Parts: sequence; C-alpha cells; structure tokens
Amino acid sequence: MREADININRVDWVTVLIYFALVLIGWFNIYAAVYDGQVDKSIFDFSINSGKQLVWIGTAIALIIVIMAADYRLFENLAIPLYIFFLILLVITPFVGKEVNGQVLSIGVGSFRIQPGEFAKFATALALAKFMERPTFDLSKPNFQLRAFAVLLLPVVLIILQPDTGTAMVYFSMLIMFYREGLPQKYYILGIGLIALVLLALGIENNLYLVAAVVVIVGILIAIGKKTPQRIIAFTAIGIGLIAFIYSLDFVVSKLPVHQQNRIMVLFNPDLDPLGVGWNVTQSKIAIGSGGLAGKGYLQGTQTKFDFVPEQHTDFIFCTLGEEFGWLGSLVVIALFVTLLTRLVIMAERQKNRFSRIYGYCVVSILMFHFMINIAMTIGLFPVVGIPLPFFSYGGSSLWSFTILLFIFIKMDSSRALQLGRMG
Repeated sequence: MREADININRVDWVTVLIYFALVLIGWFNIYAAVYDGQVDKSIFDFSINSGKQLVWIGTAIALIIVIMAADYRLFENLAIPLYIFFLILLVITPFVGKEVNGQVLSIGVGSFRIQPGEFAKFATALALAKFMERPTFDLSKPNFQLRAFAVLLLPVVLIILQPDTGTAMVYFSMLIMFYREGLPQKYYILGIGLIALVLLALGIENNLYLVAAVVVIVGILIAIGKKTPQRIIAFTAIGIGLIAFIYSLDFVVSKLPVHQQNRIMVLFNPDLDPLGVGWNVTQSKIAIGSGGLAGKGYLQGTQTKFDFVPEQHTDFIFCTLGEEFGWLGSLVVIALFVTLLTRLVIMAERQKNRFSRIYGYCVVSILMFHFMINIAMTIGLFPVVGIPLPFFSYGGSSLWSFTILLFIFIKMDSSRALQLGRMG
C-alpha cells in the first residue's frame, strides 16, 4: 500500500486532466460531426459514432486503470516481446486484414477490429527505449546509429506495404528523441535540406530553374574555399547528385498511387479541381473560416450538418471545432495540446533513468507530429495523409493506442522515485 500511495501522490494530474478534457471535447465534436439536425438522436445513442466512441472511452478508462495498477518495471520487461508481437501482426495484416479503399490496415473478428500500425507506435517507442538505455549506447557512433534506425524502420517498412503512408510517417517523428539522445546535427541539416529541395522541386514547374540554382551554389562553394582537387571533386559530385535527385522525384511521384499524387498536386495548387481532388481541403477551409471569432454555435455548423466535409468525424474533426466554436474554441484546444506537450517534456527531463526519458520523448514526438500534421492538413498546409487528431478523432484503435502511449509514461513518471538511476 505504501508504494501505491507514493505513486498516486506523484501522478501528474495536470496531464491526466488535459487528457480527459481533450477526450470530452472530442466526444462532443464527434456528435456534432454526425448530427444532421433532422433525426433527433442522443449523443449516447450506440447506433451513431458518438455512442460508439463512448464505448471506446469507457474501455480506454479501463486500460488506464490496468496500466496505473501495474508495476512500472513491467513495461520495460515487455518492451521487446511487445515489439516482436506487433511486428508479427503487421506482417500478417495484408494477408488476413480487411481491405478498405485499397488499404489493408485492420485485423479482427466481426465488427471488432484494430489497426496494428497504431499500436505498434508505443511498442516501437518501448523497444527503442530498451535498446538505447545502456550507458554505453552512443548515437554519435555509426554502428549504434544503424542499430537504432533498424529498430525504427522495420515497422515503417511493414506499414508502407499495407500501404499506409500517413501512419508510416509518424514513426519518423521519433527522430526528435534521437536528437535529444545525441544523434549528430549534420543528419538533421541534411534531412531538412532534402525536404526543402523536394518541396522546391515539386512546387516549381520548370526544374531547370532549380538545377541552375544548384549549379550556382555549388560553384560559389568551390570558389570561396581552397581549390584542392579533392574539394572540387567532392562538391561537383554533390551537385551532380542533387541534380539527379531533382529529376528522379518526378519518377518517384509517378509511381505513387493516384490519390497520393492528387494530394501532392492539391498542396501546391489548392484551386486545382476544387470539386474533385481538392474537395476535402477546400470544404475544410470553408468550414473553419466560416466559424469566425466565436463560431456558429454548437450543432449549428452548416458545413458540418450538411456533410460537405468527408471524414469529418475522423481526420477532419478539427474543422467541426473551427466552424462551431470559431477561432476562440480552436485556440483553447490548441492551448491544451501545447500545454500537454510542454508538461510531457518537463516530465521526460525529470526521469531518473534513460529508459523512461527516451520513452517520454517518443511520446512527445508522436503526439506533436499528430497534432501539428492533422491541423496543417485541415487548413491545406500539408497533404491529406490520414493522420487523426490525438484523443479527439473518432476511432477505437486511435483512442486506445494514444491512451496506452500516454499513460505508460504517466505511470513511469509517477514511479520515478522508485527507479534506478541509469541516466546517460
């Protein structure tokens, strides 16, 4: 009882309250997204999404109780077995899963189905924490980098095969944790540079302008430094590689599924086919913009009520909030997410062992990626990739996986006084 009392007293209740606030607000918005103003169905009606979500919320609370009652060392001991278990599920999903819109994402029996790709996030975070917790593990050394990237990329490859590009992208958010644990900055500079190059290559119609810019920059770099043969050869090779990379993008994009090509095109040309491929984003922006400062009022959203925005209860749930509660309501929810992420960073830094700190930063990375990309997606700043808003969007797999991800860390934090000091 003494240990349980210590743990309860050390629970970060601010984080817990923010979680329940987001879940509750999300639940009301899910009801608003399915409410049409004609059929008077209660928010508790199990035949509509809000009623079904209430069941998921109830089971999520049960999961919280189980996690908080467990020994904090259990998650460290199960890290590798859980990782292997979900890898196996990812392997078999394309063969036994249910196909929806050309994707095989879920497995299960009857109406009960889960998405292994969602649950593999916390399993991968635990595995990385277990793998990297040793004091001798040094991310500045190439051999350790290769091992860590192997753990991270294995589920990514399996998820891409489903194919589910959006979920696969989430795993790369854990590179934030890699940075905290010592991965050299040069990799991030290179990555940001390549992303910028990709955006420029996709956004500029004539690649000759971009190629000319690369040639000029490489020429300047050669001119301002020592003109040794090795330096000239190295920069020339880099320039040739970048030019080849630019022209290879068109080929890579052409091999993507048609719907993904369309989403990329809409990102750079929002007015392209507003009644077709650009419909989702166009209607989402109209819904958010029409909310104004204070919104139209709960259950009064016309874009929402008349189903102008597809998937509004899942990926586009934020536009329901924007339309009915306006800029002020959106600001409140964004403030809750920012406060949650800030609390999690503070919690990660106060951990007494490396395992908990690494896992904590994985939690921060995953939640921040979902939060930022989902909102950017609804306002047209990012392609539509099927990223749910944590604790907010409709769906059992989504709510369960985020709940497990968060409360494992809350449990670790509440038990930090009992942890062995193994910081690195």
